[in-house]
Amino acid sequence: MNFELITTDSGSNARAGKITTAHGEIETPIFMPVGTVGSVKAVTQEQLKEAVQAQIILGNTYHLYLRPGLEVLSLAGGLHKFNGWDRPILTDSGGYQVFSLAANRKIKEEGVVFQSHIDGSRHLFTPENVMDIQRTIGADIIMAFDECPPYPSEYRYARKSMELTHRWLDRCIQRLGDTQPAYGHEQTLFPIVQGSTYKDLRKASAEFIASRNCAGNAIGGLSVGEPENEMYEMCGLVCEVLPVDKPRYLMGVGTPWNILENIALGVDMFDCVMPTRNGRNGMLFTWNGVMNIRNKKWATDFSPVDENSPCFATSQYSRAYLRHLFVAGEILGMTLASIHNLAFYLELVQEARKQILAGTFATWKTGMVNQLKTRL
Repeated sequence: MNFELITTDSGSNARAGKITTAHGEIETPIFMPVGTVGSVKAVTQEQLKEAVQAQIILGNTYHLYLRPGLEVLSLAGGLHKFNGWDRPILTDSGGYQVFSLAANRKIKEEGVVFQSHIDGSRHLFTPENVMDIQRTIGADIIMAFDECPPYPSEYRYARKSMELTHRWLDRCIQRLGDTQPAYGHEQTLFPIVQGSTYKDLRKASAEFIASRNCAGNAIGGLSVGEPENEMYEMCGLVCEVLPVDKPRYLMGVGTPWNILENIALGVDMFDCVMPTRNGRNGMLFTWNGVMNIRNKKWATDFSPVDENSPCFATSQYSRAYLRHLFVAGEILGMTLASIHNLAFYLELVQEARKQILAGTFATWKTGMVNQLKTRL
């Protein structure tokens, strides 16, 4: 994997760059649709390419390990061939999913013992076997196995958790060095900065992660319930420490305005389930603000969902029609809403990139954040 930093905005720390992987190039800043089980919910791969213009998607180690399982993925030739996606893929290590199973998991030095949410069976994730699993999945970018502490966390717990994540990272690096990719293409490891919302821990973690000199770095443990201002503070602090010449990935964030604010701090990569999850529930993000398409006010509004978007799900169907689909319980409504939201997120980061290249991002961002928060 190669990262080229093209320019930095004159009025902020926003960056425009390009990541090159074995499965194609990614222009940053970028948003990555989440395909947890190898599928971005309700959206086909063709729609992701043509309507959404996704450059990279995510898969999840925890879910893919449980179903369809490593044997199926190996026989298929990896996730790219299994799901028909020929562009880059990033896999989350499963650390966050294990964190979310708080009642059904036990964390120890070796790794994490957890119960499957599918059938209750018990499994062990270690830094070593999580690297092996991600080798089998075959993603271009793979994440280190970490512990994601809850918010709020006591200082002592957050420090202990961070130190465990650091020890696990060294084991991940060792394991990758001892093994080869399963399908002939390079797999790049991103470590994850932790430390909850404690400044000294975040700084220490960022320094530790930077010292390992991996090709890219991630920021985890945010957008887990903390106030937005704390997220921005932690992210800004970490971006000041992480190397300038490596891509920075903020995991699990977030709203359109969250994305713009964190781009301004120096983040290059984002993912979140919000565009598809909220879309399936009738919440649409547009250039003019946020709308609940179920509201009766849209029942006779025959204008496009968002006149400023070129996406077919936005320009070819009216607000009235999309509302009708949701009220009638038609599956097509969820598909169109998901495509619309994902396309909007990609349009947003693409426009941010244009503004960075033009040197006008900071001014543009200030007005855009307020506009995006508007409730329509």
